[in-house]
Amino acid sequence: MSVKVPYDQLSSEALEGLITQFVSRDGSDSGNVDAAFERKVESVKSQLKSGNALILYDPKTQSFNIVSKNDPVIKDLSL
Repeated sequence: MSVKVPYDQLSSEALEGLITQFVSRDGSDSGNVDAAFERKVESVKSQLKSGNALILYDPKTQSFNIVSKNDPVIKDLSL
């Protein structure tokens, strides 16, 4: 079962690394990759701060993921 991790409980370095890794999974099809990547990173940060996205930790796989608060997987968790 996944556990919600408050973004503000992570160090700024850990949060930046987590967001960067998450955004990197998505890739970019824009011609200006650096700018598109930075916009995506800032967008994810904003969504975490506003509560529209959540950080989940899965102790079984020892992995983190960022999901939308509207993601159906959230409904299955008691967060």
